[in-house]
Amino acid sequence: MANQSEFLYPRSRYYGKVKPENLVFNANLQEFAQRVSYICNLETAGKLSPEESYKQIHALWKDLKRTKKQLGIGENLFQDDSENPPA
Repeated sequence: MANQSEFLYPRSRYYGKVKPENLVFNANLQEFAQRVSYICNLETAGKLSPEESYKQIHALWKDLKRTKKQLGIGENLFQDDSENPPA
């Protein structure tokens, strides 16, 4: 096995519009998905209760929403970057 961390926490390549905030959000989104997958598997195996699983996923979701808001993802959806270049 080349790298245990890469095996346990795989990352997919980003194909969207390359902006720093998009790259950060994509990394956070991939981590969210990976953690939700682990929580679901633990609940399925009987290692976590449904209530505890829900609480953990809900907390992860709140963190992801907070990050999205801080990064400004989804704001100014109709603004073209070419119209207002950065100063």
